[in-house]
Amino acid sequence: MYRAIAKNKRNTVFIIVFFLLIIGGLGWLAGYIYNSPTIVIFTILGASAYALFQYFFAAKQALAVSGAQEIEKRDNPRLYRIVENLSIATGTPMPKVYIINDPAPNAFATGRDPEHASVAATTGLLDLMTDPELEGVMAHELGHVRNYDIRVSMVVFGLVVAVGFISDMFLRMAFFGGNRNNNNGGGNPVIMIVGLVAMLVAPLVATVVQLAISRQREYLADATGALTTRHPEALASALQKLAAYGRPMQKQNSSMAHLWIADPMKPGVMDRLFATHPPIPDRVERLRTMGGGF
Repeated sequence: MYRAIAKNKRNTVFIIVFFLLIIGGLGWLAGYIYNSPTIVIFTILGASAYALFQYFFAAKQALAVSGAQEIEKRDNPRLYRIVENLSIATGTPMPKVYIINDPAPNAFATGRDPEHASVAATTGLLDLMTDPELEGVMAHELGHVRNYDIRVSMVVFGLVVAVGFISDMFLRMAFFGGNRNNNNGGGNPVIMIVGLVAMLVAPLVATVVQLAISRQREYLADATGALTTRHPEALASALQKLAAYGRPMQKQNSSMAHLWIADPMKPGVMDRLFATHPPIPDRVERLRTMGGGF
């Protein structure tokens, strides 16, 4: 587990550097096309400022996008006490607790470190799960907190949002941008080709980053949660319920799909191909194998 935590801390640095390199490269390309080195400087400065902003505020963005509402113990004693007991048992700082008014059963954790963490559960999850199953789900989410998955996920969330913005910017440049030889180069073939290629490639890059990070961290959080409760069968049962009774979230947002315990998007052929989560049967099998070792 300690190796996984150290790896996630390194991954955060790598992702931020990768993000700045991509933005810097795009800035260089734009500067070359427009014959303006100033574009490169402003792009890198803007990207650095954006990365810093995301580090501190992406968690709040994710909570706002999902429609999460913070609660106290009196608002939902069942959920709050489960999170509180798990925090005490693991020595983890008590995270803020949120509820999302959505019939789709799901949950996620976010934040930049255990001292600034939040966990959220939907009303659908609270209605569907027994107490041991809910404890298993929240132990999984606290596993993300303890393993510093939340920091990596938060950075990826900001990266995906940025890639969407960059893709849109290049699309506009393709049709409305000028270049160093033509101040009204909306029809310039070079700009149009670069813009269209960037528009197509950028979302794929974001998806690949999500896939690479999300799948292994879900297995790790399952294992951490099972070790915390010493009851892997409860989490396995909860995952089976999510597979059997799950439905798409009312507020779907692909940029934060990797945060949830189960994929919140409507299933389909392409969704399964580019899924941000490993197959639930595989996760259940691993948990039951762990259970046999206790």
